[in-house]
Amino acid sequence: MRSTWTDSRLDDFKERVDSRLDEMSGHIGELSGRIDALQHTMVNAFIALTAVMITGFLGLAGLIATQL
Repeated sequence: MRSTWTDSRLDDFKERVDSRLDEMSGHIGELSGRIDALQHTMVNAFIALTAVMITGFLGLAGLIATQL
């Protein structure tokens, strides 16, 4: 391996690093959007599950109240 880096080699390295960082930035933005969508789905599922549980408990309480 060379122990010295010429200016042109450093410039080439900088360009490759910059292009890789730009590529990674795009991937991170895409992943962020997917995570946001997943979080939205999870919140909706939690709300639906809570509504079903409350409805079930109220139905059970109504059944018990009519049997007393």
